Amino acid sequence: TVKRTIERGGRVIIPSFAVGRTQTLVYFLHQMMVEGELPRIRVYVDSPLAVNATDVFKLHPECYDAEARAFHKVTGDILGGGCCTYIQTVEQSKALHENPQPCVIISASGMVEAGRIRHHVKNNITDRRNTILFPGFQGVDTLGRRLIDGAKQITLFHEEYDVRAEIVQLHGFSGHADQKELMSLLGPRAKSTERLFLVHGEPDQADV
Repeated sequence: TVKRTIERGGRVIIPSFAVGRTQTLVYFLHQMMVEGELPRIRVYVDSPLAVNATDVFKLHPECYDAEARAFHKVTGDILGGGCCTYIQTVEQSKALHENPQPCVIISASGMVEAGRIRHHVKNNITDRRNTILFPGFQGVDTLGRRLIDGAKQITLFHEEYDVRAEIVQLHGFSGHADQKELMSLLGPRAKSTERLFLVHGEPDQADV
């Protein structure tokens, strides 16, 4: 998806959770560039919480798994190296809207309900070259959900915008257990469990 968007001169806008998901995305993008699967493009992380959380990740390389430690030895920094810019100020965030170059912008919130991502969606949703890439679940009645459900027009900051950008959803980044994993966990406890509350997920999948 990223390669396709960059080749047509577009920008990839990724609504992402600030802690965990953002760092995983940066890691994979950085890895793909090092391995030559992607061209060397700029990746911007525009979320104060994500920037601060990334600093914590970088302080503790002893917590990396074997693959991440090996990548760390090669690059010296698994979370961006020379390809990633961590946005600090509102002025820097606004300046991204004036930069026409193809790039990846990762910003919060993950379901486009708050934060700087709403400005990035507003400024990129009407250009057919761009992609809004959702790396996970989108809750019912969120703007992110309306987009992946095929909305042709959205309202942001009291203005209407036509949805011309490509909309893509990926399912492989979820940190939640799926139905099979939940059933495996609950199986041994079935006889001793009186009531079960499912508080997250699609109603049709929770109704088993």
